[in-house]
Amino acid sequence: MFLDMNELKVLVVGGGVIATEKLEKLIEFTKEITVIALRVDEEAQAIIDQHALVLHQRAYEVGDIKGFDIVIVATDTQVLHKEIYEESRGSRVLVNSVDNRAYCDFIFPSYVKKEDLTIAFSTGGASPAFAKQIRQYFENVIPDSVGEFLQNMKNLRRTIPKGKERMEYFDSLVREYFKKSF
Repeated sequence: MFLDMNELKVLVVGGGVIATEKLEKLIEFTKEITVIALRVDEEAQAIIDQHALVLHQRAYEVGDIKGFDIVIVATDTQVLHKEIYEESRGSRVLVNSVDNRAYCDFIFPSYVKKEDLTIAFSTGGASPAFAKQIRQYFENVIPDSVGEFLQNMKNLRRTIPKGKERMEYFDSLVREYFKKSF
């Protein structure tokens, strides 16, 4: 499932290496991010500053998830992961507890994003290393020109009336792009 996160409010609990990795990914999809952490690594702080994210430098408190759509728990305190997950039950808050599937409503796939193209890879938690490796493979295979091609296709979709001819024309453009680019 791909979720439009532009208007969703995200809470990241934690400010270490794993939280930093999540922030790096999340900012590609939304800037509505709040971080709660006792300590914040330099890299996380740089992301927070660069993107004007909200930071509460303190411990998580019961009730902090209110008003958020998604909560990412990225700490090394498994008890906190469980507590936040249990607190979210009965609400519409989705929780991802890093490295603990038992306390997750969803998992983050490994993905490639080149402008309008996003391709996700998941092993269902069986091997994040495999998902990472296949992502890296496709990052190298997908041409940088894909963004420009997709923008042209988007513009054409606005100008050509729907129908069988349009579909066949688009299919031919895509086939030609693949022949030239791959």
